[in-house]
Amino acid sequence: MEIGELYQFVLLLVMIGLILGVGILVLDKFMATSGLSTTSATAINDTVKAISPIATSWLPLIVTIVVLVIIVGLVIRGFGSAQAR
Repeated sequence: MEIGELYQFVLLLVMIGLILGVGILVLDKFMATSGLSTTSATAINDTVKAISPIATSWLPLIVTIVVLVIIVGLVIRGFGSAQAR
């Protein structure tokens, strides 16, 4: 992966984060403003509880690991090109 190709991956992560965040906000707002049955309210709460760990725990962990892999790859590639000279 070249450095010029990283913007596609960054845009993908930003888009996933936005979709998860907006989805949680919409569900919370929908629940607060609508008169829902108990079953609907329970389903929305369960959905928010299922999506929240992805947005708060897994996505930052994935981003951190990918950034570390990119940095290590760039460092290794830098040392490899220095030896080729």
